[in-house]
Amino acid sequence: MTMIAWNEHLSVNITEIDNQHKKLLGMLNHLYEAMMARKAGTALTGIVEEMKEYAASHFALEEKHMRVHAYPELVRHKAEHDMFVDKARQVEEDIASGKCAMSVDVIAFLSHWLIEHIKVTDKAYAPYLIERGVK
Repeated sequence: MTMIAWNEHLSVNITEIDNQHKKLLGMLNHLYEAMMARKAGTALTGIVEEMKEYAASHFALEEKHMRVHAYPELVRHKAEHDMFVDKARQVEEDIASGKCAMSVDVIAFLSHWLIEHIKVTDKAYAPYLIERGVK
């Protein structure tokens, strides 16, 4: 069961970044499927850990392009990335400690954040980077 499907409205027209966005959406879908199948907390924690690490790697790539090309909104963009990683870390810790179970609300927050981040914030930098040769 897919919660979020990739579509061209999410494309920033930079191949490597689009591919990474697709991977992140796939991870969210995997997390949703695992939760719906009532997988054990350790399985969910592992998926959240993988997603958190991949997101950090993806964010580092975006931030590298922004630094290299002196993107004027880098600091604000990085702050949004940091917020996502912090939220994913908190979710991971809460699940591991038994403080909370993975819920549709948590997945909805993560997926909504990612979709809105791509559609608004990432699409804002895309023309700037494409003008400077990032493909």
